[in-house]
Amino acid sequence: MKIGKFGSSLFVIALAAAAGVPAHADSLLVNRVQQEKSMDLPTRGMSMSEVEKKYGEPQRKLSPRGGDSAKHPTINRWEYANFIVYFEHSHVIHSVLNTPAGNNTNPATAQ
Repeated sequence: MKIGKFGSSLFVIALAAAAGVPAHADSLLVNRVQQEKSMDLPTRGMSMSEVEKKYGEPQRKLSPRGGDSAKHPTINRWEYANFIVYFEHSHVIHSVLNTPAGNNTNPATAQ
């Protein structure tokens, strides 16, 4: 039986999963979440002015995205040295560590 290049890749992935090989990305995510819990990051519901008052001016304020409908509210992203804050309209919805692995980069510019 001949397996194409795509089919053989799927077979290797399925074989690794069946063998119980831990996924490196999963362990990185778990470590990141644990580290975030121990840090003083902006919390959900904080306003933009509260974030600036407590953490100072961000290094970058990226252009807002969305806002074209109620299902797509305006999302703002502020980048600090160690973390990134996501706002829906003007309130925090999530804060994440800015990892040195570079997985917070813009996928459109990634190679």
